[in-house]
Amino acid sequence: MADPENASTDERVRRSVARTLGNGLLLLIVVGVLAAWGSLGAFTLQPGQAAILLRLGAHAGTITQEGFHLVLPPPIQTRQIVNVSEVRSADFGVVGSVEEGLQAAKLHEAAMQTSDNNIVMVSFSVQFRIKDAFAARYRLADPIPVVRDAAQAAMREAVGRMTVDGVLRERRAALTAETGELLQDILDSYDSGLDIQHVQLQDVQPPAAVRSAFDDVVEATQDAIRAVNEAQGFENEAIPRARAQATELVAEAQGYREASIAQAVGAASRFSALRAEYRKAPAITKRRLYLETMETVLPDVEKVIIEPGTAQVLPHLELGASDVAGEQP
Repeated sequence: MADPENASTDERVRRSVARTLGNGLLLLIVVGVLAAWGSLGAFTLQPGQAAILLRLGAHAGTITQEGFHLVLPPPIQTRQIVNVSEVRSADFGVVGSVEEGLQAAKLHEAAMQTSDNNIVMVSFSVQFRIKDAFAARYRLADPIPVVRDAAQAAMREAVGRMTVDGVLRERRAALTAETGELLQDILDSYDSGLDIQHVQLQDVQPPAAVRSAFDDVVEATQDAIRAVNEAQGFENEAIPRARAQATELVAEAQGYREASIAQAVGAASRFSALRAEYRKAPAITKRRLYLETMETVLPDVEKVIIEPGTAQVLPHLELGASDVAGEQP
């Protein structure tokens, strides 16, 4: 039979071991739960994404850098992932095929008044993206209706500042640029967190009732522009050609002038030199001038040279053909 004291000691040891194991197991469970809870705060952001952090409902910051991130786990801190790289689009007016029930609404949406009290049908599209994830998520209930209302207001204001000719032809690029600036200012005043990427005109036409008249005006304007371009082309061709001819004539005249001056100067120099030689030896100079003149003249003259004493030259009378024919045998 075991000793009671020894039995009580063994029992105390077993109880101590069991208590230690229980505490260790409990600690492992607590650590595991804490680790699992802490892992809820780990996440990875993909390119083009942003994470909005809310600490107990208040905005704690926005993470835009891609990669792995670790924050406080919920419910202490919650997060919302927003795609900020996606470019969204909104169309206005009659773009493509429209359902019959929406045709009237689209036509009303496209009808706008110009500064000279004309009506034009403007169809356009707006591309935008999110630049501030928190503002876009919590400042606006729905971005699309806000963008649509603001875009129509901006386009109508820009069209109202221009004439009908400017909207239809002359200032279409300025129209889209001005609309984009106005639209961005409106959205910034709302603190919307949206960034306008591009405003593009899809179609700009006068109302159907007066479209043929506007087409005639457009054709006349195009004919006038074509005539002006042709005249400018002829001008650009004729003026350089005339300038080139004038330059050529001036160059030829200058060349003739220089050649004439050089020839006259040379003749004067030769005469001066000849005069100096004549003063030194008049007889020899006269003889040399005579011989040089004969060398110049005689090659062009028919001549017969007879050595003195070798033949007798008889004078003869040249008779014409008529005289020869009139002789009697």
